[in-house]
Amino acid sequence: MSTKQSGYTYRLREPYAHPKERGAPPPTYSRTVEHGMIIERNVVVKMRDGLRLYADVFRPADERPGPPIVVWTPYGKHWYGELEKDPNTAVRDDMLSHYATFEGPDPLYWVPLGYVIVNVDARGTWYSEGTSTFLSPEEAEAFYDAIEWAGTQAWSTGKVGMTGVSYLSQSQWKTAALQPPHLAAMNIWEGWSDTYREVARHGGIPDTSFWTQCVAKAWGVSTHPIEDIVEETLEHPLFDDFWASKVADFSRIVVPAFIVASWTDQGLHERGTLEGFKRIASRHKWLEIHGRKKWSYYYEPASVARLKAFFDRFLKGIASAVDGWPKVLLEVREKYYVGEQRAENEWPIARTAYTKLHLDARTGRMQREPVREPASCSYSSLGSGPGAHRAEFDFVFEARTELIGHMKLRLFMAAEDADDMDIFAGVYKFDARGELVPFAYYAYFNDGPVALGWLRASHRELDRARSTEYQPILLHQRELKLEPGKVEPLEIEIWPSGTLFEAGSRLKLIVQGTDIQKYSRVRHPVYTRHEDSVNHGRHAIHTGGNTDSHLLIPVVPGR
Repeated sequence: MSTKQSGYTYRLREPYAHPKERGAPPPTYSRTVEHGMIIERNVVVKMRDGLRLYADVFRPADERPGPPIVVWTPYGKHWYGELEKDPNTAVRDDMLSHYATFEGPDPLYWVPLGYVIVNVDARGTWYSEGTSTFLSPEEAEAFYDAIEWAGTQAWSTGKVGMTGVSYLSQSQWKTAALQPPHLAAMNIWEGWSDTYREVARHGGIPDTSFWTQCVAKAWGVSTHPIEDIVEETLEHPLFDDFWASKVADFSRIVVPAFIVASWTDQGLHERGTLEGFKRIASRHKWLEIHGRKKWSYYYEPASVARLKAFFDRFLKGIASAVDGWPKVLLEVREKYYVGEQRAENEWPIARTAYTKLHLDARTGRMQREPVREPASCSYSSLGSGPGAHRAEFDFVFEARTELIGHMKLRLFMAAEDADDMDIFAGVYKFDARGELVPFAYYAYFNDGPVALGWLRASHRELDRARSTEYQPILLHQRELKLEPGKVEPLEIEIWPSGTLFEAGSRLKLIVQGTDIQKYSRVRHPVYTRHEDSVNHGRHAIHTGGNTDSHLLIPVVPGR
């Protein structure tokens, strides 16, 4: 099946499940009063084309109008998520009630403060009518209509906000770019902004788990045909108009924005959240970057209080602490759940001193001075772990050093027996005793890296217009195959991070041909994996002389 909308042909398929199979009750309207809230379930929201979406509306029992906060979800507005049942998420029972939709705000907190929570099943998902196309121009128009509907109801004061984690943020970018008249504030809480580069193909390497298995099925509950993102990903291996249609025109986003990212979401939301902050045109915009687990951080009382201050300022017009906020507030991590918050004026930090650490294949070390003598090392490209299946390079810091921002890895490499390579790079911290210093990672791991990067060598062509000294951005518009055995320079974007390295601590760079962080598919199915490899034989890394392989690090001096 297929359908053509906005000039793009979408592949369609039957839904993965019917709403009844996932525990969703029929879309029958009901109204109750609970805990001082009027709760209207399955309210019909009509779109410009006459189709009906279904929303649950939570508002004050005294009928006093309030500013609506609209939540757009493909996961089912009825689904609570039960995040607190997994202790690894760090979500506690006291953080939210069962009235909250998955990754959304808790009505039991917001409604007593005079806000209205509107949870909408995204167009074409669950019982909402239409054909679902995800993060698309059509979806943005439907979200726009829902915002305008919420802004014009009798229970609404007319100023609408958006919030939520992950998809509940991702869908905001394109919608905000359409500039709905009643939209007055947006809160991105970890939402990618470039689906191709940040999720579907890291460095050109296809994801084979999170994108094609997890979210495809999680978004695919409906009574109507749904977009077949698995088939489309196969049909669009390069960045083309199809993928571009899922990226917002950031220059058109002018609404006040409070944007929250984390160093921990390497390979998922981190990069896109930071790119969105850099590129939007909003005059009033703030960025917060933390080193914790994203779900628990969203529901932490201090985080909710900051979000309240933001919405009070722009949805209610109440003076709040927001006007005194620094433009950027970030955490410099020391170790797992230990770090110091820092106020900065901009992102990336303007005073950053980008410093080269030159790789030496003879010693397995990195140094500040260029390596004069050429050397090489190699690893078996289809394995993992210390020894024959990876290359490692260490650098010991002589003094306390903060690395905050982008890293770039430039490698001179050759595939000895193949015309392409999949390369996985990881940066790790070890203390002065040689012990690994782990960090929070994803929403539930405790053994994370400092930062990660990926590259399929045939995708190495740079977008010269957008790339910078510290951030190589790939075009992904054609494949440039390698000549077996020929050494080629490759630039790998290492996703941003913020980490303190004490005197005597060590930065370890790992390069190998498979995912460095591996987890059980059974216990942790929601995770990015890259198992469709082009690797064969050995990969060689050349250092020194004219093959100056190096890691560019972002050293931030004190003020």
